[in-house]
Amino acid sequence: MRMEELVQETLQHVFGDESIVFDKSRFAGGLTNYNYIMTIKGMEYVIRRPGGMTEQIIDRNIERVNNHIASEFGVNSDCVYFDEQSGIKISVYIKNSKNMAIADPSSPQNLESVSCTLKRIHSFPINFPNRFDWLAELSKYELIIQQLHGSFFFDYTTLKDQLVTFVQETNKNTMLVPSHNDTVPENFIIDDTGRTYLVDWEYSGMNDPCWDVAAYILESKLSSEAIHHLVQNYFGHTLTPMEELKIKNFMMAQDLLWTAWALIRHYNGDDFLEYCCLRYERLRKNIKLMTKSPQCSLASMVMI
Repeated sequence: MRMEELVQETLQHVFGDESIVFDKSRFAGGLTNYNYIMTIKGMEYVIRRPGGMTEQIIDRNIERVNNHIASEFGVNSDCVYFDEQSGIKISVYIKNSKNMAIADPSSPQNLESVSCTLKRIHSFPINFPNRFDWLAELSKYELIIQQLHGSFFFDYTTLKDQLVTFVQETNKNTMLVPSHNDTVPENFIIDDTGRTYLVDWEYSGMNDPCWDVAAYILESKLSSEAIHHLVQNYFGHTLTPMEELKIKNFMMAQDLLWTAWALIRHYNGDDFLEYCCLRYERLRKNIKLMTKSPQCSLASMVMI
């Protein structure tokens, strides 16, 4: 059965109405998955159609647990249906809302909201049952690429080994807290009252909190001023040398990890090659930059 047909059948079953047609006219974005807004029986919902290869990339059983924990503590949208087998999810649409990418990810007010949301998540009194280990994820992605008979960039192994050695030698005092691990501005949703949510918990797990901070800086392409505002709000002080180095390391690790993720999507027939090349070129640039000028600014590492 095609995924569109499975989504439609699921909607009909969940809402008890065989006349429901899966309507994709209101696209709500997504990279790993594709999300659509539908009005059903007078209520608006976000319908998740899983993207290609996600059954191999994502552990949906873990995601369901973490998604529920995030909802329990009020930072996630309410989920009304979750299928671990197919990855189809139905959530209540947050009314009068827009994602942070549209609302301006670098405004002082929104940076404050993001910082508060991250601190709240990183302080959950319940731990997630899994750990997000970027090297383990990378190995999994590399294996999938090989199974798809895909190839890597000519200097992939050299750059990867250089980065892994550097990170392992310099990352000290890591700590594990509940983390989202995919803090792109599109995943932060702000409603008309100013309340901020964080959605899409597929990659969530226990991790060092600097990973989430690094991801927001990188994915939002924050300026020096915006980065300063974010870290002041999150940490409450100017970054220590160790905190700054950890964020730099994680920014490079993320570009490598999501390069491999994008290669999976590319070799599966999705249009992700440009995205993949942009991330990999930035990784190349930043490894050279960190080798020559380890005191470089965070903002200089954001630019492609």
